[in-house]
Amino acid sequence: LPDSTWKMYLDRRSILLTFLHTNLSLHFLRHHHKRVELLKKSSFYIEILPRHLALGDQSHPMHPINMFQHVDPWRFQRMKTVGATQTKIQLLLLEDLLQQLGRGREELLCCLKTCDVLTFLSRWDWIQQRLSDLSKMLDSFLGALVPGKLHLKHRLVPDARAAQIPRIRLVLSTKMPVMFDRNESVASEDRATLRWLSASKQEQSEQYELSFRLLELGLQKERGHGGTLTITSNGCEIQNLQPGREYHFTIRRAETYTLVYEPWHDSITLKTGPSPDQDTGSSLCE
Repeated sequence: LPDSTWKMYLDRRSILLTFLHTNLSLHFLRHHHKRVELLKKSSFYIEILPRHLALGDQSHPMHPINMFQHVDPWRFQRMKTVGATQTKIQLLLLEDLLQQLGRGREELLCCLKTCDVLTFLSRWDWIQQRLSDLSKMLDSFLGALVPGKLHLKHRLVPDARAAQIPRIRLVLSTKMPVMFDRNESVASEDRATLRWLSASKQEQSEQYELSFRLLELGLQKERGHGGTLTITSNGCEIQNLQPGREYHFTIRRAETYTLVYEPWHDSITLKTGPSPDQDTGSSLCE
């Protein structure tokens, strides 16, 4: 091969390798696969903000929470439905884009591994087009990771009140899922100690709902053995459980007025220890 051809091949091969090792690395795909899986377990909320106020900025004299008193409740419920639909579409889009990025990476890797010098150079226009398409896809994917604004088709604030508040906008916000701490959640003879955590910053006085139920053995009288507790801390001890039995526990954030979509709740099954009588009985049988 002429030196110029070989140099062209090395230069173009370097461009492709740089893209695959930086923009679209295997580490990038694995990291964002985990992130999308986490988003699929997250909770999504509507935030009402003055149009000029950034999400999370509470410096404005009219705090976003005070705006709910001006909003038409029925119209707000409709926007929550829109928000839930938008969130589901966004999650599906993220999964689809991530799959396309993975397939695109495999195509380009295959081209690197199987094409000889002349074949590689002859396919360079196609490679450049794929690099351009995948770069745009990357931008779309990274943009879709952040919940966006909701488009208002109707006024949320009745005309009579519109002059009292600044112009508003609706945005979707995300809270990472609440998960049981598997190391700290344990059961003893007649009680269970549960601990949970979340990657999202805990708001002051945030409430959680802890549900529990006895896993049945077919006895009719046991079917009511369970309940739901509302808790403001990150842990709880449930007492007066039956010894030697399995209990199913579920944790979630307490539902609020602004919740629009929450597809997943963490759960754990723990078995209480045997009672002293059961221990004695077991040893006698042996």
